[in-house]
Amino acid sequence: MMPLSTLTPQPVWKWFSQLCAIPHPSKHEEAIAQHIVDWATTKGLSVTRDTVGNVIIKKPATQGYENRKGVVMQAHLDMVPQKNNDKVHDFTKDPIKPFIDGDWVTADGTTLGADNGIGLCATLAVLEDDSIEHGPLEALFTVDEEAGMTGAFGLESGYLDGEILLNTDSEDEGEVYMGCAGGVDANATFEIEHETAPADHTPFSIVVEGLKGGHSGVDIHLGRGNANKILTRVLFELADKYQIRIVSIDGGSLRNALPREASTEILLPSSNVSAFKEDVAKLTQVFKKELAAVEPDLAIFVDPGEASDVVLTLDLQRRLIAALYGIPHGVFRMSDEIEGVVETSNNLGVIQTRAKHIHVQCLIRSLMDSRRLDAQNTIGSILSLAGAKVAFDGAYPGWKPDTSSQIMGVVRDTYNELFGEVPKIMVIHAGLECGLFKDAYPQWDMVSYGPTIRFPHSPDEKVLIDTVERFWQLTLAILKNIPVSEK
Repeated sequence: MMPLSTLTPQPVWKWFSQLCAIPHPSKHEEAIAQHIVDWATTKGLSVTRDTVGNVIIKKPATQGYENRKGVVMQAHLDMVPQKNNDKVHDFTKDPIKPFIDGDWVTADGTTLGADNGIGLCATLAVLEDDSIEHGPLEALFTVDEEAGMTGAFGLESGYLDGEILLNTDSEDEGEVYMGCAGGVDANATFEIEHETAPADHTPFSIVVEGLKGGHSGVDIHLGRGNANKILTRVLFELADKYQIRIVSIDGGSLRNALPREASTEILLPSSNVSAFKEDVAKLTQVFKKELAAVEPDLAIFVDPGEASDVVLTLDLQRRLIAALYGIPHGVFRMSDEIEGVVETSNNLGVIQTRAKHIHVQCLIRSLMDSRRLDAQNTIGSILSLAGAKVAFDGAYPGWKPDTSSQIMGVVRDTYNELFGEVPKIMVIHAGLECGLFKDAYPQWDMVSYGPTIRFPHSPDEKVLIDTVERFWQLTLAILKNIPVSEK
């Protein structure tokens, strides 16, 4: 296979190869952060780590550009760790293995980390090349964006001087973003109540797999299957009918990734095994028909399980199934103001059976705070009625569009000059860090753009090669066209 070094722009792909070699999943970014700090120090750039671990690098303006507005180029250091079920990979230790697949770069059975690795590497390439024309330049590399936006929440005023922020975390070349949805995590716990496993029951595993998954903000409108919801539907329809007793249930791994796989360990009366398997096969065909256009590889298996001396109490089992079945997943409402953009959604992202409780986590997103609160109250009510303890945390604000944005005009006009077409000016349903940055730097004029990335947050993640070149050209032209500062 051809190495990434054969691709253009070579400075970006060179850095991306280095990035893939250094593990950097969310909350494990220290190795890549230190690598960047060491490189910047060797190059003689000013480099700082703030109190939460964000990396800040400053580079003086090139000659003749000293009077331009200061620019902050921004990307996050972490990547989403998702892999295929049959892939052996430790994201904290093993490198990502990228390869060229036709017009795309993808990875071998794991997420690629193009989200937001391409933006990160483009920023590093700009810092490295002293021939690029730009005004006063700063780079802000935030930590833990994917798992909690810790870096954005913790960013403090006084570290950065720029007036303009270029966020590089968008995923459709030709679209420029000037706003995004806010979000909040819903966390629920069901206290585990056990009873002795009934006699004459056979252990089985019900496994849902083969789904595409994806980003719960970018892909939520595509109608893809949610493994947690599919598994819950099987249990809702068959648990009482066949006297199923649940031992454990688990599905999904991240609140912002559409769950691709889910499973439950059950005990089943031996006399019901044959009929139960037949009904699961029938339901599987129902689901495959319903999702034929989007989930051709959906599969549900009933496999031999491990014996257990205890099961969930029947009361807990019924409350849990009812809550999981009742929680709405997907698009609640499309925006009335912005055609084709999701306004409000929910992702039932995680179900985990632990030693003493069952944990359920959702991510609610909305362009409107009032609708986000309404969705929050709906989901909270369902979980509370089922006896769960519910807490909402990690709330982050949306980024309200600024129709008078000067940098938006610069990016729009620069794109038109370069490529002979006007980019789409958009608002994205996925969360960006921009809304949080306004707390510490309310004066920032912000815009977000990037190359075309498909299926982020899933092992199918890939980046379109020629759009990386266009993204790079646009970045260099924007830096050259930054207006003169009025300070």
